[in-house]
Amino acid sequence: MFPLPKLFKYIIQVLTGLFIVIQIIGYAQAQEINYFSEITFSKYDTLRGSLNTRRTCYDVHFYDLNIRVNPESKTIKGSNTVHYEVESKFRIFQVDLFANMKIDSITANGSKLNYKRDSNVILPRFPDVQEKGGKGKITVYYRGKPKEAENPPWDGGFVWENDEKGRPWIGVACEGIGASLWWPNKDHLSEEPDSMKISCEVPKDLTCVSNGRLTNITKLPDGYQRYSWFVSYPINNYNVTLNIGHYTHFEDQYVNENDTLELDYYVLDYNQSKARDHFLQVPEMLECFEEYFGPYPFPKDGYGLVETPYWGMEHQGAIAYGNNYENNELGFDYIIIHESAHEWWGNSISTHDHGALWIHESFTTYAEALFVECKHDYSTAIKYLKSQKPRIQNIEPILGPLGVNFNSFQSSDMYYKGSWMLHTLRNTINDDEQWFHILRSLNRKFSNDIVTTQTITAFINDRTSIELSNFFKQYLRHPKPPKFQYRLIEKGNRVMIKYRWVTNTVAYKMPISIKAGKKGKKRLRPTQQWQTQDLGSINKDNIKVATDKFYVIPQEK
Repeated sequence: MFPLPKLFKYIIQVLTGLFIVIQIIGYAQAQEINYFSEITFSKYDTLRGSLNTRRTCYDVHFYDLNIRVNPESKTIKGSNTVHYEVESKFRIFQVDLFANMKIDSITANGSKLNYKRDSNVILPRFPDVQEKGGKGKITVYYRGKPKEAENPPWDGGFVWENDEKGRPWIGVACEGIGASLWWPNKDHLSEEPDSMKISCEVPKDLTCVSNGRLTNITKLPDGYQRYSWFVSYPINNYNVTLNIGHYTHFEDQYVNENDTLELDYYVLDYNQSKARDHFLQVPEMLECFEEYFGPYPFPKDGYGLVETPYWGMEHQGAIAYGNNYENNELGFDYIIIHESAHEWWGNSISTHDHGALWIHESFTTYAEALFVECKHDYSTAIKYLKSQKPRIQNIEPILGPLGVNFNSFQSSDMYYKGSWMLHTLRNTINDDEQWFHILRSLNRKFSNDIVTTQTITAFINDRTSIELSNFFKQYLRHPKPPKFQYRLIEKGNRVMIKYRWVTNTVAYKMPISIKAGKKGKKRLRPTQQWQTQDLGSINKDNIKVATDKFYVIPQEK
């Protein structure tokens, strides 16, 4: 090899230096920014939110929850039997129950187990090693006065109210704070039993409505009555619920092309007449959602709607409803539509971690707009989406910290920005047949399954011709949406547009549309480098960024 001339050496040295600087800048940009660094997480956040070895050592297959509710003392008493399979050998494992709830005993195979408690964590200890592949069960007997919800359903806990006639009306909602506030379980979103039995004992003049199918009602000699329910599918712990009151029950059916779905409604006895009329919107909703997402995911358990003393919650097969039988200006009840959409997005397809709750809420909030599109038309759906947009704050990422049971989002961006992210994705793909095929395919592939952000985004990415990794990084992992910078330049009677993306994500190059007059539109493919395109003979004032299709920040330079 011959030596390079000195001038060439100098040029290479300069270019090498520039390359290193560019690489350093690019590397710095590519690093994940911790937008939640000011939050301090405790040992107990980790114990609750992580999958430590004392949790991963066993897999829950079945819960048998038995509970007695005393409305006068606002107390509960009961037991939960946990049926499990051993994933890795252990003697000590973790079960969760709030510290204010007293444990009477923990038994296995007819013998009491020793245990330790550390705040909301229970650590039972077996006398012998539980070997991998083995199956077992333990029963936790407990009682106490569960936490009351101050602002349900956002602040979790029991709700002890009276109906308009002064009679007890009781519910429970515990998303975020956790089901272990009122019953012992493996309280992590990645763990769902394959099925579950729920038995609820209440004073004989009250009815107890829970999840799944009502299998039996038993009169007890002490003036109580036991309602036994069975859930045939996996269920999130926080979806397990009790609804207690002077309920009346009526039924309906939703008939589609292939099957008949039973609809069960439980409402306060004096509201039956208006409920019968108001709930007529349910079959129409189910028809729309089945068209977009696929079959209702829990046909054996049926669909249920239960009147509650709080606004609403997506309790599986027993949707909590408390919106006073009010429709919005578009003629539907927001609570019924939103909470029922969770049957597909949240109850069937379930996230593994509270930090990734966008998987539940973004798709469900977007489902509202799709229902409007189904019931009315696309332009009305756009108006509905525009009504969501002012609620977006862009102050934090949609995706939160993982492994710490994160429940401290400061905004509702996982709902409304997430909805707009999906609407933007629909228009980025720019093929409705493909888009709705993706939504249905997600529900086929991950029905009654636990997923991660990576699972969902990779699945979508694999089914499009556009590389979407940076799209999801920008919208999920950073507070701000992409900024579309552009400049309009007049040259004679023609208009040129100069444009680029400004993003936190390196190599962002998603397409976007601009409107050029009433009917004209142009699809651009910006990168982070300036580009120029001739828009032809057009009035400069008629050129607009298609912000009805894309959630971006337009910035004319």
